[in-house]
Amino acid sequence: MDVDLEKFFDRVNHDILIDRLQKRLGDAGVIRLIRAYLNSGIMDGGVVQQRHQGTPQGGPLSPLLANVLLDEVDRELERRGHCFVRYADDANVYVRSCRAGERVMALLRRLYGRLRLRVNETKSAVASVFGRKFLGYSLWVAPGDAVKRGVAAKPLLAFKRRIRELTRRCGGRSMKEVVELLRPYMLGCKAYFRLAQTPRVWHLLDEWLRHRLRAIQLKHWRRGTTIYRELRALGASAEIAQQVAVNNRRWWRNSDRALKRVLTIAYFDQLGVPRLS
Repeated sequence: MDVDLEKFFDRVNHDILIDRLQKRLGDAGVIRLIRAYLNSGIMDGGVVQQRHQGTPQGGPLSPLLANVLLDEVDRELERRGHCFVRYADDANVYVRSCRAGERVMALLRRLYGRLRLRVNETKSAVASVFGRKFLGYSLWVAPGDAVKRGVAAKPLLAFKRRIRELTRRCGGRSMKEVVELLRPYMLGCKAYFRLAQTPRVWHLLDEWLRHRLRAIQLKHWRRGTTIYRELRALGASAEIAQQVAVNNRRWWRNSDRALKRVLTIAYFDQLGVPRLS
């Protein structure tokens, strides 16, 4: 079962949170600082509005305060012997049946209700773990019934959409500039999803990305005579260079055939394009 809290960081009750902190810390000075942090106003249109609930989003302290507030829910799940994982307001609880899932969901509604929080019913569900995602990851069954981690469909679509934006052929950017834009985004995604056990997915994305980059390079060279000259300079045979040059206006189709023998994986490695696989 998948549980998400409705507008969690906007609805954290200050009094309940401070009460939980006092039970753990007992340091009045630190408590006063945290209270001041919670009560800091919100700038909206140049006017400071007072905050009476919620924690500042994006700050490093807010996730820690979320853990303090939700710790008692975690402990109750542990006491009942449930397997679960939680990050801030997102949690997955693993049970053996839908009936057990409904019971745990009812329990969580009560526990969160005591903290004046509400379960987001549209994003939460009692369902098979293979149909849900957690922090961008999903689970899939490999041959031999081994359960493995994969990248969920929605993050994959977002990744491809962002790559399309960064590799538009009409952007007027040089190949070096395109690579400089790609590198931080690709390295960040690769680091975040390093636990995914889906090598084929990464391999196909690598091929698709290099296909797009070849199309960009062809458009930069543009004329058939320029394409022929540049390919020959990269070591292509006269036959391959001629074959690519005569189709100089078919950027996408021309980028997945003979051109792959010249603008190889090693070529893009030298340009600094990170590999996902």
